[in-house]
Amino acid sequence: MNTRQARRNVIEQQIRPWGGLNYIANNALKDTPRENFVPEKYKNLAFADIEIPLTSKAKMLFPKIEGRLLDTLNIQKHETVLEVGTGSGYLTAVLSKLCKSVTSIEIDETLSHSAQEKINALGIGNVNLKVGDASKGWHSDDFFDVVIVGSSVPKITGRYFHLLNVGGRIFVIEGAGNIMSAKLITRISEHKWDTKSLFETQLDPMQGLESSASFEF
Repeated sequence: MNTRQARRNVIEQQIRPWGGLNYIANNALKDTPRENFVPEKYKNLAFADIEIPLTSKAKMLFPKIEGRLLDTLNIQKHETVLEVGTGSGYLTAVLSKLCKSVTSIEIDETLSHSAQEKINALGIGNVNLKVGDASKGWHSDDFFDVVIVGSSVPKITGRYFHLLNVGGRIFVIEGAGNIMSAKLITRISEHKWDTKSLFETQLDPMQGLESSASFEF
């Protein structure tokens, strides 16, 4: 089976049945070579319904979660995105096709550099990768329309929600142990937020928050 057919199969067999129905987002997923971002020893599992290990502490997201979060966020071409957790850089590359620009934070410098090489190889020019520990908060002079937290957090608080433009959205998986829920948080106005629970799932905690009670973003 060729890789292009395999990418189409991921959309039809994993992402769409799980609620990833956004046509534009699914095309971006299909047109981005996921196999380029998978560690060599897992190449044969590039399109499997699993979290592919990157390091002892980092994994690629399930394809179905990637599709569902993109469907939920419905990212527009004029919007700016902050991604917390670059990982392999695959989702970063997909996001670059959907928005104006992506800023992505990664705690592991080696992972960030590897992602940069793969993104450069695809000729992507609207991505800015940064190395930093987002578990300690993230300070920026920029505002964003979309924030994606690529790992679970025990409990999210609002200290850094000001980084989000009014009308902006945050995707985050909140909880601990076997009780976790994906949530969409929308900034309705300067001081008003709307939180919507999306689905139950499980995801490894953000590095630095393994034993923490809350995440102040």
